[in-house]
Amino acid sequence: MAINVTATDATLGAVVTDVDLADLDDTSWSEIHQAFLRYGVLIFPDQHLSEAAQGEFALRFGDTEKLSPKQSRPTITFTNQKPDGSLASAADQQYRILKGNEGWHTDSTYMPLASKAAMLAALVIPPEGGETEFADMRAAWDALDEQTQRKLEPLSAYHSLYYSQSRAGFAHSTDNQYGFHDKGAPLRPLIKTHPETGRKSIYTGRHAYGIPGMDSDESEEFLDELLEWACQPPRVYRHTWAVGDLVVWDNRCLMHRARPYDPQYPRSLRASRISGEQTSELAPTFADEKASGFTPSTSNEMALNTS
Repeated sequence: MAINVTATDATLGAVVTDVDLADLDDTSWSEIHQAFLRYGVLIFPDQHLSEAAQGEFALRFGDTEKLSPKQSRPTITFTNQKPDGSLASAADQQYRILKGNEGWHTDSTYMPLASKAAMLAALVIPPEGGETEFADMRAAWDALDEQTQRKLEPLSAYHSLYYSQSRAGFAHSTDNQYGFHDKGAPLRPLIKTHPETGRKSIYTGRHAYGIPGMDSDESEEFLDELLEWACQPPRVYRHTWAVGDLVVWDNRCLMHRARPYDPQYPRSLRASRISGEQTSELAPTFADEKASGFTPSTSNEMALNTS
């Protein structure tokens, strides 16, 4: 039986039913992949996947990305719960990363090799709040007038987790807890052409800063205004989680953000992040002046490291 795909009321997103992701045949996968490219974000209710089943589904999209050097499995859990069961506080790096993710972003743009896709499975959710929003950067590009499109086409911006966390009010230090963010600041075009669909989209987010040719204040204001304009209805879909949901999205044309919730309640989402292909997601990387402990070197460009 064919899977059922029902579009949301936004310019992106569809709910997919009549499929068991833990027992997926190639025909159903082909339908899912086509819907993924069309809608950008797919919502699969009531799946309740095991960690192993989620990992297998993630591998359908490509190689899974390590979110820390010590990660050995294809999933990692984003949670405000500590290993002892207590909840993280503002003094914890764990809490600060989760709060930072309440800003619009695309995954791993601060790494030399950006993410292609990502997925979350809901394990524990708070009684209210904690939704995830997705914004359609394809529709945002399409809605721009031609003059603005021509202005954006040649522009690029650096990306840094140190920068984005500092703007969120947190001092981020180099550690082994969250991605390979210590490889420098990638320089990425503001307009991206999707490697599979050929559609153009705006490619920015909270990690972006320092457009070459602009001073820092001008660049920051320009990027803030672009982000604010782009992430507006009907280009935004908000997902209210239910335990068992799995949501997968295309990082090459969407942005997303977590919504606030009362930190006295636990929230746990199991994540898989898929690495992009080097032909389309690898960026030249330069010394990150926003990094803690940065010291100038004789050469600005750093050796790329995609490990």
